[in-house]
Amino acid sequence: QVQLVESGGGLVQAGGSLRLSCAASGRTFSSYAMGWFRQAPGKEREFVAAISWSGGVTYATDSVKGRFTISRDNAKNTVYLQMNSLTPEDTAVYYCAARRYSGSYYDYEYDYWGQGTQVTVSS
Repeated sequence: QVQLVESGGGLVQAGGSLRLSCAASGRTFSSYAMGWFRQAPGKEREFVAAISWSGGVTYATDSVKGRFTISRDNAKNTVYLQMNSLTPEDTAVYYCAARRYSGSYYDYEYDYWGQGTQVTVSS
């Protein structure tokens, strides 16, 4: 069992930055790939970025490439999402998720989810 708690969301102006954190419980965190997803009002949840269990492989959706960076610290049981050059289109609830071993673009393939953290970008 893995419990995930996101933090770091908030209100920021366009062009600003935020760093989201997702703290995981359990001693097997390092065996889980981690993903970030987001859901804007009235829209379906969408994939943002994922990172392998070792941190050696990362990938992101095209709309955030070059702006968002996913990373992890297995010693701290934490995964991060550094978000730069934010735009109003990035406004959403951001969720982290865990999946055994390898990451995925598909939310239904993840086993554990956090409660989400709100990110609001003003124009």
